Amino acid sequence: MQRFGLALLLMTTIVLTACGTAATTTSPATKLPAEINVARLKTMLDRQENFFLLDVRTPQEFVQDGRIAQSTLIPLQELEQRLSELPTDKPIVCICRSGNRSAAACDLLRSRGFEVINVAGGMRAWAAAGYPMVVGP
Repeated sequence: MQRFGLALLLMTTIVLTACGTAATTTSPATKLPAEINVARLKTMLDRQENFFLLDVRTPQEFVQDGRIAQSTLIPLQELEQRLSELPTDKPIVCICRSGNRSAAACDLLRSRGFEVINVAGGMRAWAAAGYPMVVGP
């Protein structure tokens, strides 16, 4: 019986430990969500919340594939050299085509002390939701 109890305790500990290491949706240092979906971004824009929307795609993607009107383009490959162009007094919401480059941008910016939020699904999800986009120069 003691073996069963010990085995049960061990299994419970393993399960709880595994649950504790899962990715969270909240940035521990800032209490901001680490990631939002496009519906939440649309709500933030509609409410004119105070944040900086950073698009980290290439200039070609930004112009040809469409962009959110309130976004500012700084391609990921240029981001580290252009940190001085970013605000330090409000959160930075990062977006790209699918969410991968913007996640990398968030990692970089977070390591430099910025408050950042990634947009899951990126512009593909934004377009699929039918939200407004600006196309062209």
